[in-house]
Amino acid sequence: MTSSPPDGRIVVHELTKVFHGNVRAVDRLSFTVEPGSVTGFLGPNGAGKTTTLRMVLGLVHPTGGGATIGGRQYRQIPNPLTVVGASLESSSFHPARTARNHLRVQCIVAGLPERRADEVLDMVGLHDAARRKVRGYSLGMRQRLGLAAALLGDPWVLILDEPANGLDPDGIRWLRGLFRHLAGEGRTVLVSSHQLGEVQEVADRVVILDRGRLVSSGSIAELTAGTEVVRVRSPHTDRLAQVLTQAGIPAVADGPGVLQVRGSTPAHVGHLAFTAGVELHELAAQGFDLEDLFFSLTGSAYGGQHAAPPGADPRAFPPVGGAA
Repeated sequence: MTSSPPDGRIVVHELTKVFHGNVRAVDRLSFTVEPGSVTGFLGPNGAGKTTTLRMVLGLVHPTGGGATIGGRQYRQIPNPLTVVGASLESSSFHPARTARNHLRVQCIVAGLPERRADEVLDMVGLHDAARRKVRGYSLGMRQRLGLAAALLGDPWVLILDEPANGLDPDGIRWLRGLFRHLAGEGRTVLVSSHQLGEVQEVADRVVILDRGRLVSSGSIAELTAGTEVVRVRSPHTDRLAQVLTQAGIPAVADGPGVLQVRGSTPAHVGHLAFTAGVELHELAAQGFDLEDLFFSLTGSAYGGQHAAPPGADPRAFPPVGGAA
């Protein structure tokens, strides 16, 4: 029962939303989400992620720009439940209905066979709770039910806002496997999340927002390329820094007896220290992960300023896209 439009690509172009006359929640935002991939949609609280997703889904009218799914605006897609599955709220269920009845009503509205409700409940692990009323569901169970509703029409595109909230470790692992499976089938998966470690585990690409603007997009490997740091601990950091400077390698102090070195490798730094007779107690490469990248781009952990974390070179992360 697969409904696959010829193109599941999501294209956001110059998307803008201004509230109350002067609150610019989303500012000329442009990015593309490719089919056959999982894309993480990231940003601090208030960055404009949910507003963007609601505009993509036609729930909020943009002030400017637009978004298409498979070349069409959402409202132009015939029977959209079979093309786009979305879950933006974990609590938008009638508390007195069972999960099974909730999904059966949606099946009737969308013209889907009622058995599909049982199929998706099995897929998300709610088979045993299908006849329980939603008011008794935990947050994690509501998240699974929201995902079941998104999968109801066997869509080619999934748009999910914080789908891992409330899930236990087994649930998060299961969700990760589901995303990889769907992307492997050529589907488009766009996931907004604050759980950066989980996004790093599953995402092929990321789109990072701050204050309604795009600050970076691409694969994690692309975005962190060239940001590796060599950490060196020595009782003679002054002498080592001098040796490295003479070799044209920048080094900065990162606490007593510790240097951070850029533009080199542990092997090269170790060789220079050895030939200069400098004793080393630690020598290790440290690459930026998604969390480091996120904080350096958004500054959300450092008082809201667009500054790199301590010891990092802020020039390694220039903002891209959006106007100053």
